[in-house]
Amino acid sequence: MSPVTELIVPRRFCGPPDSGNGGWTAGALAALDDADAPADRCGGWPAIEVSLRQPPPLDTPLPVTVEAGVTTASYGGAPVATAQRVDRDLTEVEPVDPAAASAAEASYPGHTFHPFPTCVACGTAREDGDGLRIFPGPVHVGDERIAATWTPHASLHEDWHTYGDEHPRASVAVTWAALDCIGGWAGDLTERLMVLGRMTARVDDLPVIGEPHVVVGEGRGRDGRKTFTASTLYDAAGRVVATAEHTWIAVDPELFGGRAPR
Repeated sequence: MSPVTELIVPRRFCGPPDSGNGGWTAGALAALDDADAPADRCGGWPAIEVSLRQPPPLDTPLPVTVEAGVTTASYGGAPVATAQRVDRDLTEVEPVDPAAASAAEASYPGHTFHPFPTCVACGTAREDGDGLRIFPGPVHVGDERIAATWTPHASLHEDWHTYGDEHPRASVAVTWAALDCIGGWAGDLTERLMVLGRMTARVDDLPVIGEPHVVVGEGRGRDGRKTFTASTLYDAAGRVVATAEHTWIAVDPELFGGRAPR
């Protein structure tokens, strides 16, 4: 298979209305790290860190280059995102029972206020089978974790030609997207609008299409405009599928086509 030399973020995978979902974009770029990819595109991926430098444009070819272990997608001669393997452990978020995660969805803050309702991962304006519709809410009083259920739709399948498995699985980019926005809600998007600045994820096993999963997130502190969070994706048997840590940057809503918190 010839190496991929460009990245395109389809409009379906938007975050803000006119730019790519940060997690999907980061995962799509991470998936182009051939040096660290599993041979079958299905096994475990190491921790890969992606830094987002500018809003990823939609439906636009972004040239991809690799130099000194860093994969870079660019637009207009400037980096959009960079990806590189990192040798550090990611601290997983403790699991939540599926029934508790399902119950938590009723308290999803995005039901009453959402800065980007068309976001592919957590947008309430996306239909079943189109968006991921991951709607995390607080687990219970006194527990800082938030959680939601998610069952990957068939349209989100992995499409690498070398992919081979008896179970159809969601793509690497979609797996990253599932781990993305729950971090923003754990950092409390109802207080200030934030966008993803950096995400480091380790994928142990791509999620099986049609199988129920649980996504759990938690906040891990703030520093000025930066908010730090983490998330972990569990399968129906309670096994870790993937885990991530995020850095979010507070931004002016008008610059991203979003709504300001009330």
